[in-house]
Formats: sequence, C-alpha cells, structure tokens
Amino acid sequence: MITHIVLFKLKDRSSRSAGEARDVLLGMRGKIPQLRYLEVGVDILHSGRSFDIALITKFDSLEELQAYQAHPVHVEVAKYMTSVRKFAVAVDYESG
Repeated sequence: MITHIVLFKLKDRSSRSAGEARDVLLGMRGKIPQLRYLEVGVDILHSGRSFDIALITKFDSLEELQAYQAHPVHVEVAKYMTSVRKFAVAVDYESG
C-alpha cells in the first residue's frame, strides 16, 4: 500500500477558508476508483509551525497513485488547491 500525505498552508488562514478547502478535498470521496482511503484534517493548534490542512490518502500501488493524480476529479481539486494555497509539502511512502 502507498500512503500519500500533503500538508497545505493557505493564503487565507481563516476557519471559513480552511473549511471550504476541506470540503473540496473531501469531495473526491467515492469519485476516484483508485482512492482507497481519504482523510482531511484542519489544524486546531495554529502554532507558528502548523500547516492549515492535512490530506491523507492511500492506494494499492504506486501505479494507482499515479492514476489518481491524473484522474479528472483530482486534477480539478488540485487546480483549486493551487489557487488557495500559499505552500504545500508532500510525502509518499510504502505502508502496511
């Protein structure tokens, strides 16, 4: 299994903006066959080193992750997130 985690810092760090971005990310649920697990969390501590949103997804294989990244639903979500984010980091790893 492959776990894909993305952390986002938003341009507008308000609760409203974070909630909207969370809803857009959660909107992928059930629309992308390769997506085995989807979790989205909004930061509650708001410390200096905090990111605003965490996206955690899981896939059966690297090929499934690549198919997800090219899926039209993900492409539209990625466009939205690019427009609202200030910065993002990601990690992809093999998991049990």
